Amino acid sequence: MKGAVRTFEDALVDAVADGMSDDPFAVLGRHASTVRGRRGFVIRTVRPAADRVDVVTADGITVMQRRHPTGMFEARFEAAVFGSAASTTGTGTEELGYRLRVHELGKVQEIVDPYQFGQVLTDFDLHLLGEGTHYHAWEKLGSHRLTIGGIDGVHFAVWAPNAQRVSVIGTFNHWDGRVHAMRRLVPSGIWELFIPGLPEGACYKFEVRTSAGQLLHKADPYARLFEVPPNTASVIWSDGSYRWRDEDWMRDRPSFDTWRERPMSIYEIHPGSWRRIVSEGNRYQTYRELADTLVPYLCEMGYTHVELMPVMEHPFSGSWGYQVIGFYAPTSRFGTPDDFRYFVDECHRNGIGVILDWVPGHFPKDRHGLAEFDGTALYEHADPRKGVHQDWGTLVFNYGRNEVRAFLLSNALFWLEEFHVDGLRVDAVASMLYLDYSREHGQWIPNEFGGRENLEAVSFLQQLNTLTHGRVAGTMTVAEESTAWPAVSRPVYAGGLGFSYKWNMGWMHDVLAFIQQDPVHRPWHHGQITFSMLYAFTENFVLPLSHDEVVHGKRAMLDKMPGDVWQKHASLRTLYGYMFGHPGKKLMFMGCEFGQWREWNHDESLDWHLLADPAHEGLQRWVRDLNHAYRREPSLYEIDFDGSGFSWIDCNDNENSVISMIRRGRDPHDFTVMVANFTPVPRHHYRIGVPEAGWYHELLNSDAAVYGGSNVGNEGGVRTEPRPLHGHEQSLSLTVPPLGFVLLKR
Repeated sequence: MKGAVRTFEDALVDAVADGMSDDPFAVLGRHASTVRGRRGFVIRTVRPAADRVDVVTADGITVMQRRHPTGMFEARFEAAVFGSAASTTGTGTEELGYRLRVHELGKVQEIVDPYQFGQVLTDFDLHLLGEGTHYHAWEKLGSHRLTIGGIDGVHFAVWAPNAQRVSVIGTFNHWDGRVHAMRRLVPSGIWELFIPGLPEGACYKFEVRTSAGQLLHKADPYARLFEVPPNTASVIWSDGSYRWRDEDWMRDRPSFDTWRERPMSIYEIHPGSWRRIVSEGNRYQTYRELADTLVPYLCEMGYTHVELMPVMEHPFSGSWGYQVIGFYAPTSRFGTPDDFRYFVDECHRNGIGVILDWVPGHFPKDRHGLAEFDGTALYEHADPRKGVHQDWGTLVFNYGRNEVRAFLLSNALFWLEEFHVDGLRVDAVASMLYLDYSREHGQWIPNEFGGRENLEAVSFLQQLNTLTHGRVAGTMTVAEESTAWPAVSRPVYAGGLGFSYKWNMGWMHDVLAFIQQDPVHRPWHHGQITFSMLYAFTENFVLPLSHDEVVHGKRAMLDKMPGDVWQKHASLRTLYGYMFGHPGKKLMFMGCEFGQWREWNHDESLDWHLLADPAHEGLQRWVRDLNHAYRREPSLYEIDFDGSGFSWIDCNDNENSVISMIRRGRDPHDFTVMVANFTPVPRHHYRIGVPEAGWYHELLNSDAAVYGGSNVGNEGGVRTEPRPLHGHEQSLSLTVPPLGFVLLKR
């Protein structure tokens, strides 16, 4: 009415109707009011797309009046209208007094008003989340199906402390942020809302109104499922229906803390390109299809573990999964979370451990992701000298912020507990540890002591390893760390970072540099093949031949080898033999086991057709036999991280490019002898000293015809002679094949 006096209530109503209020519960739902001078109630709702909204009570139907042109409706009642169905405010667990019948877009639906329900998160939850010690944060934040007061619905909660308003938007409200504005929980910075009646599989996001008035549509940081990329919405998904069948594995897993004394041969794969279904448009295999094809392959090949490049949801396939948006969601490219559980389950039922690549070092700038989540640098550092990753154009987590730590630490436990994953390989640890990583002078900020170490990241990694090892016994963490940072795989209590293992990038770099030399030049580079033993026991090392070594112009493993095709295959077989003989756990990227010629391409399947060639089939057979011999012989794995498990026989024969060594198990009389010849010249009557007299059986010979070799060898074995050499009283006179590796045991 012209000239009418606007009240404080009018201002509140306008703010909520216009999507400007941070306190929608002050206006929406049921509130005490005065009706015709008597105490009564008013009910309000925002439905911008509705033509009409009715209040349905036990006493009948009341048509609501449009209170605001943007779509706020209200109805006023005397208290008597509700009879015994009294208050529905507070906890929301009392008998509900009304429903809303909404007429919109030609449909009529009856709903329970979400603004009848009280706060769901407890003050204790908020306290733990705020101090960064709620290590199951995924159970409180994100979307969760609940039943409150007998009403089924979905509870949403999100951290956005600097937002002016946050709403749940989705297919159920036509993506209109005015319909389901959330309750701000002061002072935590968390917003929540319980919405009754939402179906499983509904798409949603959070609409965040920033302090500057900008509207951001953000995916749920804790979402369990996303739309299939390139679509970006989160999807309501309720865990809990999957029935695990890996009881034996999980019962025994706490004893796997002894993995250091167990064989560990890891097959690293990119799920999207291991073996595509070419006949069906080159589509991906699903998680369930991978369980049915990959798991038998792993068993046949003798691998103990599979390591998956990141399966967390990521929008851009070209990032290989390393630019994560959905940290709590297996990518929907390959199926649902339960489909992924089935994959892990089948691995465990077949004795295969599962390791996931995990990326706590950075995240992408995609508008629907974590970047400037509430309009401010929330998950990242505000200063680009700490918050921007120079190499990848991504953002660096703020490890000093409690809520960010809770997000990441909970995420680590989430995969280990909810999906029964056995280990996390932590990507790009070096970029986390150093403030000046890939930065020039003036592009980084020293720590409080003037140093280059990122003390917040160091503390975070120590907390990560203490937490995961303490709470999920038998699981492991593996650091991809390429620098000389000390004690990466030493306990936190001893001043280390606490990882179970560290990738030995130095070994990988040196042996690849050596093996790519023409054999005629290898004598002058002999130190590259032996240098790693000077530091082999300073860390718990994994020897990696990973995806990074077969992309970006580095060439495939087979193509790195010099010489003709026969020499390439022979050199690669010998390199693999040396890898399995060298102290440390083993990792090999998919396709390397059968000699893929071309670099790995994430958009295409591996070249499985090469196995029709006997040379490639022979290389695959060699890797298979290496794996099985490795698992059979305790001397090859029991003492990987202690010098007592290794000794050189002769590491100085650079003129012949031959090395010989001994590996020992816990039983000092259980040992194996290895000899590798890195030239194409067979070495006849090549004498090496050995610890004990007897017959030495030739367990493996990379030059055997079944592997594609020339069948030069020792006819099954050789007997010692009492001729002292190399510090031993006994010696062997061997035939060492050209570009060959032999493994012997007394």
